[in-house]
Amino acid sequence: MAIEGNTLTEQQITAILDDKPVIAPPREIQEARNALVAYEQLDQWQASNKQHLLNAHQLLMKGLIDPLDVYRHKRVGVMQGDQVIHMAPPVNRVDILMADLLGWLKTTPDHALIKSCVFHYEFEFIHPFIDGNGRMGRLWQTLILSQWNPLFVHIPVESMVYAQQQAYYQALNESTLKTDSAPFIEFMLTVILEACAADTPQDRPHETPQVIKLLSVIKGEMSREQLQGVLELKDRKSFRERYLVPALSEGLIEMTLPDKPNSSLQKYFLTASGKQLLKGKGNRI
Repeated sequence: MAIEGNTLTEQQITAILDDKPVIAPPREIQEARNALVAYEQLDQWQASNKQHLLNAHQLLMKGLIDPLDVYRHKRVGVMQGDQVIHMAPPVNRVDILMADLLGWLKTTPDHALIKSCVFHYEFEFIHPFIDGNGRMGRLWQTLILSQWNPLFVHIPVESMVYAQQQAYYQALNESTLKTDSAPFIEFMLTVILEACAADTPQDRPHETPQVIKLLSVIKGEMSREQLQGVLELKDRKSFRERYLVPALSEGLIEMTLPDKPNSSLQKYFLTASGKQLLKGKGNRI
């Protein structure tokens, strides 16, 4: 949100997350609350689904604009100071362009790293909403990447974009001038690489007691609901972030339907690495 000018600090965002009072502009507080709700829904959306896209925008922009569940109804442009640096396509082209883009996303054989960048650029070029296009484009790139590899739920790509904000807009403008998304793709791939290489203070996921506990209860193939039930965990978000995603990202468990990560039929099973780690721990939790 800071990329669009939100001034809330990390401490204020944490306070909002903990449902504590915060003294700040009401709009910025609403933006933060909306973003927290939207990112909690990330694993429930399919990137090529128009209704899911509209639902996500509705969550991100609740209480900020109206109407929420439709594409824009007037011409918009991107401003830099007093200068218009991009005039979005006419209103009567938005539905067609978005249908083409979502259709391409569903069928393209391109790698997720490439198609996530292409989608991000084309989405910003079309600018399908009255407001919130920047944060939606970055949210949807995170969604595309996380459906390829769940580790991307936790990789701070947006923080890297914020640190290189001017270069981000420059890459968008260069791609538009050249009518070629290559400059933006190159920029975003560099950002993603830097984000993946960034040092973090946390333990490696396979060393956490939550992951070991998850591995110890998997018998054959089990669904998320079954695993949460055995572990007596009610919070789906906490289970995903602290148990499931770290185990998947370390290759300790795998999906039975890796091409359909959000399928209701999805189940998980131990890999050879998971079995070996569990054996080394002597099944002690």
